[in-house]
Amino acid sequence: MIVAEPPLVAILRGQRSTGDGVHLVSRSYEKGLRLDPHMHREAQLVYAASGTMQVTTPKGRWLVPPDRAVWVPARLVHAIDVVADIEMRTLYFDLAWLKRDRHSPSLKSEFVVRVSPLLHQAILALFDERASNERMALLIKLVMLELHQAEDSATFIPLPHEPRCRRAAEIVLAAPAAAHDIGALARKVGSSARTLSRLFAAETQLSFKSWCQRARIASAIEKLSTNRRVSVKQLAADLGYASMPAFSHAFRQVTGKTPTQFVETK
Repeated sequence: MIVAEPPLVAILRGQRSTGDGVHLVSRSYEKGLRLDPHMHREAQLVYAASGTMQVTTPKGRWLVPPDRAVWVPARLVHAIDVVADIEMRTLYFDLAWLKRDRHSPSLKSEFVVRVSPLLHQAILALFDERASNERMALLIKLVMLELHQAEDSATFIPLPHEPRCRRAAEIVLAAPAAAHDIGALARKVGSSARTLSRLFAAETQLSFKSWCQRARIASAIEKLSTNRRVSVKQLAADLGYASMPAFSHAFRQVTGKTPTQFVETK
């Protein structure tokens, strides 16, 4: 069931308003919590200052470690799964405020942004109770400027809608480390390998092989984000890679970093 939430002012604790159509909410969520599919009247920028979450929309699924944040347009159905304990900092934007923002057309679809050190500090500074309204207005402007330059799809897994293709995707996501043969997978979902391959390409803009790699790397990012002691070498083996160089190459193709670089900067 999809829940349309009531106005923010009526339900959220720990809320602070800038007085100009932007509301700030700070919350903590524990690992394993799921926020079932719902929508808000406001658009929002969702950021976990620490911890990792997974955000799902009709368009697809994002794994969101601490160096990324999610833009969710108003009235877009989305669900959030807490992968590791998070300290969530959310900025809610009234539609009237967005209409006054000259960049608003690019904010009509959901996306993930890579959080630069500047964007990180700007978001945290907004939650400083000592900040004046003038300072908050400048910080929000800075956040929006950073937002438009930082879109990143490395942790995005597009989800197909065609029933057979969606079922195949769910099988892969349930066991991303497995070696999924498209022929065997097609038989499971009542399709042919050729048809399933065509559907994946048409619905996700990725080949089946590339899509599976994206799912496998997302699984690697989840493990690297939630376990500081994980062995990268063991992780490569667990995910079915023949060698560390092969894993590093695939990881870099998706994220732009090697697994070791990712660990060092997370």
